[in-house]
Amino acid sequence: MLMRHQQVADNVFTIAGTDVNMVLLREGRDLTLIDAGWYGDAGLIEAAIEALGHRPEDITAVLLTHAHLDHVGALNHLQAKYGIPAYTSRLEVPHAKGELHESATPLDVIKRLTDVSTCGWALRITRAGGLRKNPVPHIQPFDSAGELDLPGRPTPIATPGHTSGHSAFHLAAAGAVVTGDTLVTAHPTSRFLGPQLLPDFFNHSTPATLTALEALESLAADLVLPGHGAPFTEGIGQAVDRARTHARTERRK
Repeated sequence: MLMRHQQVADNVFTIAGTDVNMVLLREGRDLTLIDAGWYGDAGLIEAAIEALGHRPEDITAVLLTHAHLDHVGALNHLQAKYGIPAYTSRLEVPHAKGELHESATPLDVIKRLTDVSTCGWALRITRAGGLRKNPVPHIQPFDSAGELDLPGRPTPIATPGHTSGHSAFHLAAAGAVVTGDTLVTAHPTSRFLGPQLLPDFFNHSTPATLTALEALESLAADLVLPGHGAPFTEGIGQAVDRARTHARTERRK
């Protein structure tokens, strides 16, 4: 079986979904899950947690960086089967509930199916629930500012742009930051490897996403955990610099 999880720092793990990443924080027997993959990724999330010696019931809460289908996927399953609550920023709640739409459309994706790689990605995400509407009626806003009282003690960082209510999460004790889709290191629709923004058609506002990098660059975080691509270990400042340089290069094309 493909290994779907890896430890990236003390009590911090990544879980690989269908071309998307999730992050698991551990404090004793209690867990916080950040993001929930696609609808079809629910089983592999459960399997990864069990492989780490835990039960899905050990998840205290799921935190959501943003409400795109590849991040909300298993939220309803986890709530219905285990009673696990989900939280996101107050601005992102209407998006998660399906009351507004800030994501690429199927036509946007179809236009980018230019080679075997992107076609393979489209097939994988379709099988994982990419065409399935998945609103999250039980989503709640963060109930406090600053560090959250959850395993791993994540601190939400407002990074609007990819969506209006997008959040990153600073993990101060681990010296890490979960960047969601504000900053990634790879994507099947991008030929570039390394810190970057997602292609414009994925972003509600690419200029705002670039501005949001300012909230990340000064964090004390040597480890960058993106929503797509491999972890980056040269620090968030270096990651932001490279993402900006790549964005400037893309604009000149």
